[in-house]
Amino acid sequence: MQHVFVYGTLRAEESNDIHEAARRSGISDPVLIGSGHINGRLYDFGAYPGVVPDAGASPVHGDVYRIEDTLVPVLDEIEEVVPGISGLFRGEHMHVTVELDGRAEKIECLVYPVSDAAVQGLPRIDHGDWVSYRRSR
Repeated sequence: MQHVFVYGTLRAEESNDIHEAARRSGISDPVLIGSGHINGRLYDFGAYPGVVPDAGASPVHGDVYRIEDTLVPVLDEIEEVVPGISGLFRGEHMHVTVELDGRAEKIECLVYPVSDAAVQGLPRIDHGDWVSYRRSR
């Protein structure tokens, strides 16, 4: 088991809903731990967002789930992460702030960020929430 932070299309009821991805693959349903955030800059790629981690930036909002290790290759496939090949997204482990019982805690999570070079010229989502941004377009 491990934790994953989802901030875009892997969020519940989005186009790559993490629950549906697990179900399609016959993997146990991810368990929502809570809302979380990392500091970074969120960008609009059109059909999906990408985050560039940046400790000096504002929070990028998402959800933290506990998942079976067997779900990671499914998520990697959705995010087109292939070991040894440089792509748009990469899987990294980082500390995510999550709200648990009214207090903020840091949990190590798998996150799928993009590089600074990948976001050149793209619109930034200043408030850091893909779901509310997508719904308002």
